Amino acid sequence: MPFQIIRNDITKVKADAVVNTANPKVTVGSGVDSAIYNAAGREKLLAERQKIGYLAPGEVVVTPAFDLNAKYIIHASGPRWEGGAKGEADILRACYDNALQLAVDYNCKSIAFPLLATGSYGFPQRLGMEIAVDSFTGFLEEYDIEIFLVVFGKKSVKVSGELGEEVAGFIDDEYVSKALSKEYGHYTATDNRIKPCRIGLICDEETGPEEDLEDVLKGIYKESFEKHLQRIINKKGLKNSEVYATANVSKQYFSKLLKGQVKPSKEKVLALAVGLRLNIDEAVDFLKLAGYALSPISQTDAVVKYFIEHEEYSVLKIDIVLFDYGLDSLSND
Repeated sequence: MPFQIIRNDITKVKADAVVNTANPKVTVGSGVDSAIYNAAGREKLLAERQKIGYLAPGEVVVTPAFDLNAKYIIHASGPRWEGGAKGEADILRACYDNALQLAVDYNCKSIAFPLLATGSYGFPQRLGMEIAVDSFTGFLEEYDIEIFLVVFGKKSVKVSGELGEEVAGFIDDEYVSKALSKEYGHYTATDNRIKPCRIGLICDEETGPEEDLEDVLKGIYKESFEKHLQRIINKKGLKNSEVYATANVSKQYFSKLLKGQVKPSKEKVLALAVGLRLNIDEAVDFLKLAGYALSPISQTDAVVKYFIEHEEYSVLKIDIVLFDYGLDSLSND
């Protein structure tokens, strides 16, 4: 997958380029900066940094990685948060964009980032995350590169900030209860176990649904999944690159999908529904065509539904929220 969020020590991540949260002045700071200097070889890296001199906020430079399991260290000078009226968001976006471009200029195939400026520099967590996601998504439309967002710290730290709290509110117990009542209006009991009957199918207490959901759908939908996918792309006036970048699937995998060479998992279909900017009704139909359905008791499905209903079309952002709550990303396949 082009983008992954992982919990690790960034000095232990294998990538062609590792991004460091550099101080503007030639000095070793705390946190990620100190960890990278120590792992790379403090004296050697500091000597290289002294050759560069002052780094204005938004600027990035490259040095050898020395003892790190990488080719290069990209030093990004992030902005301190002073309320947002001094162009902090634009400066932070420049850090991400410039670091990515520098990685491509040095023929890197992978790059590992910490979440820049959200620590001691005080940048709001959600805004910092959204700037990173926007930068990554735009870049993946143009370039084939693996991007790792590396989180180091306690599992209680939420990368998504208050966005994760909003999503959590959407999938609280009241929502799940209402969804169960709405989606599963009839239950049958067999051997003291409760099982839901699929809506639209005839249930038998001994054998369960008389027909498999996929068999039923084959009788309803005559168009192949790949043709339907291409038709939606054309209808919405999207570029293929927009879809696969937003859906966080590789260009190679997307090409195979369009040729009908792979059968997508439910997670991939959900990701594509987001990449296609479908509304919730369109997403439900899209899932059905592939033989899947939204589950009212799946937290992952509920998270995706939240994003679709709020027209937040970014699988990278969805994966970050899923990561925050210990759920598998849509990109795990």
